Amino acid sequence: MSNLKIAVIVADADEYLPFAERVEKGEYEDYSFLGRKGHEFTVNTEKGTAEVYSLHCGIGMVNAAAAAAHFATLGVDVILNYGLSGGISGIRKGEFTLGTKFFEHDFDLTAIGYKPYEKPGQNYIYVADERLNDLMKKLYPEVKKGVAVSGDSFICDDNVRNTLKNDFGAMSCDMETGAISYVCNFADIPFLSLRRISDDAGDDANTSYKDMVGNSEMQMSDMIFEFLPHIINEL
Repeated sequence: MSNLKIAVIVADADEYLPFAERVEKGEYEDYSFLGRKGHEFTVNTEKGTAEVYSLHCGIGMVNAAAAAAHFATLGVDVILNYGLSGGISGIRKGEFTLGTKFFEHDFDLTAIGYKPYEKPGQNYIYVADERLNDLMKKLYPEVKKGVAVSGDSFICDDNVRNTLKNDFGAMSCDMETGAISYVCNFADIPFLSLRRISDDAGDDANTSYKDMVGNSEMQMSDMIFEFLPHIINEL
């Protein structure tokens, strides 16, 4: 029998809302961290149980890293993330992606001789858990896999998008996954990030993003919610 602790970290309030609404249809307890709203609930299957902590962490790398580190100290076994991302290459608006590798694209010590995104004395290419990615892909075959890049800026520039494609081989960009994956890799916690593409990260990305917000969060939250029993049964 499995007995797991699973954390679900969501940056944006609108993206977290449908997950919260689904949780609140059943039994749960309120949960909070640094003033951010969350929930604690239990998922049971024939093969085991998971205590699930979900949290609206706030947008950006610092918020995301703080939430991930908090859950690491709680001893969670798995950390999941979902949200909207900009599409860089090989994926279109409305499609879903699972990050395979994660870079912090705006970490820059090139002025003192390092490569872009290179962090002295440590690993700076983070990875998702292949077992979790394969399990999600089995459940939702249409989801694509690819490299995700993260930084504390909303990418809305053709030139920047092309640089992220050429320098990182990126499929998508966001503002949290690099931070969460960093914590998970160093804490040895399996990590999965499911993202839906809201825009092409180009010059008109802000308009495209606004059109997508409010239309896709329910589907992502349902996918993560329905994924939880599979983690218990098969991980």
